[in-house]
Amino acid sequence: MGDEEYAPTLQSVLDQTDLKWIFVGGKGGVGKTTTSCCLSLLLSKVRKNVLIISTDPAHNLSDAFRQKFSADPTLVNGFSNLFAMEVDPNPKQSELAALNETSGGMLADIAGAIPGIDEAMSFAEVLKQVQSLDYDCVVFDTAPTGHTLRLLQFPATLDKALGKLDSMRAGLGGMLGQVAAMLGGPADGIDGIMGKLDQLKAVVQEVNNQFRNPQLTTFVCVCIPEFLSLYETERLVQELVKFEIDTQHIVINQIIWEAEASSSKLLRARVKMQQKYLTQYDDLYDDFHIVRLPLTEEEIRGVPALTDFSRHMLQPYTPAAVVSDSYRLQELEEECSQLRKRCAE
Repeated sequence: MGDEEYAPTLQSVLDQTDLKWIFVGGKGGVGKTTTSCCLSLLLSKVRKNVLIISTDPAHNLSDAFRQKFSADPTLVNGFSNLFAMEVDPNPKQSELAALNETSGGMLADIAGAIPGIDEAMSFAEVLKQVQSLDYDCVVFDTAPTGHTLRLLQFPATLDKALGKLDSMRAGLGGMLGQVAAMLGGPADGIDGIMGKLDQLKAVVQEVNNQFRNPQLTTFVCVCIPEFLSLYETERLVQELVKFEIDTQHIVINQIIWEAEASSSKLLRARVKMQQKYLTQYDDLYDDFHIVRLPLTEEEIRGVPALTDFSRHMLQPYTPAAVVSDSYRLQELEEECSQLRKRCAE
């Protein structure tokens, strides 16, 4: 296939105007938040309205944009169509307490026996809120790989769990209400809570189908040219294939170019090490868009810095020309020669 099909940029993400869900994930400390923020800035130029959500318990969106965000969508300063929110992926105690109160504690105990349902229900509530706000595109700044894989399983986990509860309700009929009344809960509480769960199930099933639709969902893998990051990226890609979630882009951050390391023994050693893993990335993912981004001298914080860095995601980075030692020595000799002439005069 031609080189143009796998251009080393994220331009194809912007060109897919039907994309609704964009996940950005990878190993911890590889620049996921910077990548997702830059991508959301680029998307805001071509989409009607964009929402970026942090699902990492250690939220970094506020630090990246230098603006405080909360669990409610907040307009990013300087934009009219870019919103950000930081959500807690763990279940709220108030939600669990309401479940206990409604069903006399029995349904909550049953639900608690299903692994992962608490987090899945919390995530489903977030998705329900996001869908009700009708954003054109949603970017997820996810937690490190392990947590992200569990998050992607939530729709299927909740769908399976709600199916089990629905089957139990159908099988036991009115007995659940009688038992709930005996335990001190309202007799009609079961129907109420199951009605709410049915509504949630419809949302989850729709989202689950959308996640598996490559026209609506894609996953951008972020990494650095080191062994552990390469290993985590391969693990992530394999799991995404199992989940039937589209992934076509790999962003490699913190690259040092040889032309910029000529004066440092340490940097030259790092370049040599990085080149080995960059070659492995190319070999493993020859049918991916591989975006190479530089290690910067300063932190990338604030909209101006993010905007400036984001251009490298559409136009491959080219290192600035570095003056060689021999050329610099020649310049110094010429300056010394001119100074001698002036002194002689």
